Amino acid sequence: MPLGDSITDGAAVPGGYRVDLWRRLVADGCAVDFVGSAANGPSSLGDRDHEGHTAWTVAEVDAEVTGWLRTHAPRVVLLHIGTNDIYGDDPAGAPRRLSALVDRITTEAPDADLFVATIIPIGFADEAVRAYNAAIPGIVRREAAAGRKVHLVDMHPVVPETDLPDEIHPNADGYRKMAAAWYDALRSVPGALGGTC
Repeated sequence: MPLGDSITDGAAVPGGYRVDLWRRLVADGCAVDFVGSAANGPSSLGDRDHEGHTAWTVAEVDAEVTGWLRTHAPRVVLLHIGTNDIYGDDPAGAPRRLSALVDRITTEAPDADLFVATIIPIGFADEAVRAYNAAIPGIVRREAAAGRKVHLVDMHPVVPETDLPDEIHPNADGYRKMAAAWYDALRSVPGALGGTC
């Protein structure tokens, strides 16, 4: 389950990182089934399902995620969320909201591997992005220490600001770099791909 905001949806580049991630996994012989209530992307994307919702904040995803998890029962969740919180009313509270969301996901889907990404840069607000991202490793460590299947993906350094033409959303090169980071993370966790490849 690709989960997040317009960056997961694929703003500016239809399908976003999901296109190249799908290609990499299929090339490896993996049995891939993206899940979610939304669906879009180019014909080269063999499975267009996802939960990327344009302009959504952490709290908005948190309000809906229980239903999505119960409906789709994902084996893996790829979470990149928080960009819209950075220029919202309470950016300082975003880590607390993310922690609550991660708790909800791990409670509703305890057998799923949850990969939590630091968010990619925002050209006009990267100091706030860095402050938010600084809290994420601690959230992941706490969950992992409690025996939950939560993993950190440090996405922020993966996409340079030169790959953000509007200072927020990646271009095709940026999305390919995100796909590579997700792929490497999935490959680094034994069993995350269900032994299918």
